[in-house]
Amino acid sequence: MKKFLKTRFLAMIAIIAFTTVSCSDDNNDPIITDNTITGIAARTADFSILVQALTKAELATTLQGSTEYTVFAPTNAAFTSFLATTTYNSINDVPKDVLTQILLNHVLTGTKKSTDLSTGYVKTLAKGSASTTNTLSMFVNTADNKVKLNGVATVTTANVMATNGVIHVVDKVIGLPTIITHADANPNFSTLASIIKSSAQSAVATALTTNTTPLTVFAPTNTAFTAALGVGGFANGATDAQVTKVLQYHVTNAGNVLAGTLTNGQVVPMITSPVQNITIDLTAGAKITDKSTTKANIIVTDVQCTNGVIHAVDKVLQPTL
Repeated sequence: MKKFLKTRFLAMIAIIAFTTVSCSDDNNDPIITDNTITGIAARTADFSILVQALTKAELATTLQGSTEYTVFAPTNAAFTSFLATTTYNSINDVPKDVLTQILLNHVLTGTKKSTDLSTGYVKTLAKGSASTTNTLSMFVNTADNKVKLNGVATVTTANVMATNGVIHVVDKVIGLPTIITHADANPNFSTLASIIKSSAQSAVATALTTNTTPLTVFAPTNTAFTAALGVGGFANGATDAQVTKVLQYHVTNAGNVLAGTLTNGQVVPMITSPVQNITIDLTAGAKITDKSTTKANIIVTDVQCTNGVIHAVDKVLQPTL
């Protein structure tokens, strides 16, 4: 009897031990690591403010899904510098709607590694007040083996791969771009930006900055200005007042006029005083006929800004001076 009880006792201990080991094995299931964009950001100490911002804007879940995105992710230092330029003490003080658009201005659809980025314009997911259909543009500059965005932020670490896209670390928060922002960002507009920001053209700069109606700008490239301002060019030796009229002749307050809405023979009034018009010619590619009947090709379209849209042209438009 004692032998039987002892045997039974040992058997019970064995069963308990087996059960304990089995439960332990169940509790040691492999931990699944979240390698989505949100998951990686949450594990990265230098993205703590970014994660806080994504959570407030209710975008953390979006960047944790299966849809692929490219995120230019500002560091904590970048957010701290950004907040120092605002009236907000912390990321929690930024209104949700404002914060949402700022964050979306750092996001592209699809996975774009650094080798997929080239100099030119891409579309972010952010929307400005000028258009409900055309999302804001971002100018990518890949000169000098760097990736610079809107002339503001530089990619410091590229190609942090996630299961739903890629993260590129940036050293600045990329604010929502205005017309002036994009004029500054694109090196091909450096002459235009320089002239607009000169003291003699403060009235034009003010119009491009403070106008409450969305503006459409037909922006001449540097090459176009070289021809117009050089020897034999129609603007060679122009007075400040004449230069002002020339600049105004490239701007219309007819609204956020996208390329797809232009029609052949369309007459567009510009903000010169008195008003002078340009005419759209779509017979063999998009062109503009100015007051001198010179035709300028529209070579880049729909660069969306918060306060309007830019189309690049290959000639300086000539008004009646």
